[in-house]
Amino acid sequence: MKAPIPLPSGCILRPATQADIWPIRWLVLSVPLDPTQLRWQQFWVIEFEKKMIACGQLRSFEEAQELGSLVVAKGWRDRGVGSILARHLIQEATQPLYLECLGQRLAAYYRRFGFEPVDWEKLPRSLQRKFGTSKTVATLLRLPLVIMHRPD
Repeated sequence: MKAPIPLPSGCILRPATQADIWPIRWLVLSVPLDPTQLRWQQFWVIEFEKKMIACGQLRSFEEAQELGSLVVAKGWRDRGVGSILARHLIQEATQPLYLECLGQRLAAYYRRFGFEPVDWEKLPRSLQRKFGTSKTVATLLRLPLVIMHRPD
């Protein structure tokens, strides 16, 4: 893995607090992500001048974790903030790490962090249950869902 990118001046990376739930929800709702299952206890946030500019969560399942809900505020994209947060979440993971994303552009982004597409049959059962709804909706709407795993 590459050396960490330093946070932009004035930015702070920290675990979320209960007071962050609404800023997290608004940030997630600003992009086409699933706004359900947002538990502030699982989130890390990056803030600038006490305003949340990025968030992401590590969700724990039986035998696996999911990197999810990684969002960077519009004015802060393409500045390395998302990469910093993704690397931090990867380092915090304590179990095999998976994610789901829509489209090859996002899949290419996560490949930079060592994620690879994974076959449905190779997913832990707990993630087959979790990702099952996404897979069904993606199939019905013909959306390009990619499920990825980061090998150890």
